[in-house]
Amino acid sequence: MPKRAVSKGFFGCADMAGQKQRDVWQYGDFQTPANLAGEVCSLLSRKGINPTAVIEPTCGKGAFLAAASETFTTVDTLLGVEINADYANAARNLVGVSAVVEQGDFFAVDWEQVLSRNAGPWLVLGNPPWVTNAELGALKSSNLPTKSNFQGHMGLDAITGKANFDISEWMLLRQLDWLKARSGWIAMLVKTSVARKVLRQAWRKSEPVGRASIYQIDAMKHFGAAVDACLFVLPINRGEQSVDCDVYPNLQAEKPVSTIGFHEAALVSNVDTYLRHKDLIGTNQAYVWRSGVKHDCSKIMELTKVSGDVFSNGFGEKVSLECDIVFPLLKSSDVAKGRTETDRYMIVTQREIGEDTAPLEARVPRTWKYLLDHADVLDARGSVIYRGKSRFSVFGVGSYTYAPWKVAISGFYKSVNFMKVGPQGDKPVVFDDTVYFLPCYSEAEADFVMALVKSGPYRELIASIIFSDEKRPVTAELLKRISLEKVADVLGMSEQYAAFTGHAVKPQLKLAFG
Repeated sequence: MPKRAVSKGFFGCADMAGQKQRDVWQYGDFQTPANLAGEVCSLLSRKGINPTAVIEPTCGKGAFLAAASETFTTVDTLLGVEINADYANAARNLVGVSAVVEQGDFFAVDWEQVLSRNAGPWLVLGNPPWVTNAELGALKSSNLPTKSNFQGHMGLDAITGKANFDISEWMLLRQLDWLKARSGWIAMLVKTSVARKVLRQAWRKSEPVGRASIYQIDAMKHFGAAVDACLFVLPINRGEQSVDCDVYPNLQAEKPVSTIGFHEAALVSNVDTYLRHKDLIGTNQAYVWRSGVKHDCSKIMELTKVSGDVFSNGFGEKVSLECDIVFPLLKSSDVAKGRTETDRYMIVTQREIGEDTAPLEARVPRTWKYLLDHADVLDARGSVIYRGKSRFSVFGVGSYTYAPWKVAISGFYKSVNFMKVGPQGDKPVVFDDTVYFLPCYSEAEADFVMALVKSGPYRELIASIIFSDEKRPVTAELLKRISLEKVADVLGMSEQYAAFTGHAVKPQLKLAFG
């Protein structure tokens, strides 16, 4: 365990880091306004939450403790824990004898012993820090829990960045563990994405949680931060178990605007719409969504065409390259905005993952020399996926990369816009790894696939499983959940589907590698 723990409060978003001191970034030191704490406690009371014990694990200057002492008349244990001695004293002065405030390290406190002081039900209340382990790692901070793949990612996902997590997510999952042997509620101000991640973990593991609630809050108004935030309320061992969560537009709303849930082992953003079209969920056997090429070195591998075989890289260097392994490139923003023409290019060193790159030295000597000239950067790529692989390897490549036609979508944009992309000159267009696509082998096939993904049933279903406030709302895993064969059947296009899915793939490689 680390020796120091996170202090109270809100951490907005990465662009605030340059404006705040290092300690603020590490400890998430943004105090909850008293009026917001009061609104939250009033709402919880209206919901019928009546704890006998309340704890705020990172209580800061005590705003939530003060609000809880005024709101919950059934409470006989009111406890706050705070690592910062000055803040702990400020909280004691604010709440007086109505609460006990102890100085302690979240990661070192014996919480089982603490919660044994009262039989409950407990309300775990507060506003944990909103900072990720990666951001703390960039500061070389020890102010984070022991590193582990606690989210249960598999394979490459566990080692290429998906294992990054918010400290508040880790904290809430620990709080869920506390209450599983007891009963009570978690009520925390967190990023909305964190609330969903905690729900996914709880639902995936069939934890004893009841119907949850998410109340959106105006983080800019309360904290001066542009981030999707909410009050997250999670009952534990209180009433019937549920895999649904009602979403409210604000703290005053009486009726939810939507319900998210957990169906077929995945999160759903709109349960009602999802259930109308759930028959379209299934495996795509013929059409498999792929991601673009991953190289982790855009300044070298991505180029702008100057003229002929002369290109300019991200360092402003001009270089003459053979065009054999240089392909026109569309990035995520191009796809989102419907741009099909490009003057950007990418060096793609392999036709499939793991292919030996050594033959490139004889086949494209100028390009090989260019890569060697920048080998210090390419060889230093940090991701473990490059370890033990051929020199200058890339990922996300296969026969699909070189298909002449593609139907593509950006992973980074809230709007669900599919685009048909054809070859540029005699070259297939490639994408960066924030784009997802289906390979097609004729324009007619691309038009057919576009008709499927732009149909009403498909668009309604995909809207019901996308969370637009995610950093990457669209992923290959999400796209793969919808069976295009079933969509074609619903649209009366099964014969066309059967005709197009019988094409041969290998001959198309000639377009790319002559």
